[in-house]
Amino acid sequence: MKFINYLESISGVSVYPMIALILFGGVFVIAVLSAFFSKKEDIREQSMLPLDEPK
Repeated sequence: MKFINYLESISGVSVYPMIALILFGGVFVIAVLSAFFSKKEDIREQSMLPLDEPK
């Protein structure tokens, strides 16, 4: 039996891709806005973290 047959037997399964798309879009928009509105000194400090010596 193919996987598509299992999906067709679930009622309301067409809602899940829409929910996933909305969640992904929301996270993407938040990430873009966070990067756009970040202070330059914060970004510069975070970019140097991999190069800092451990204490």
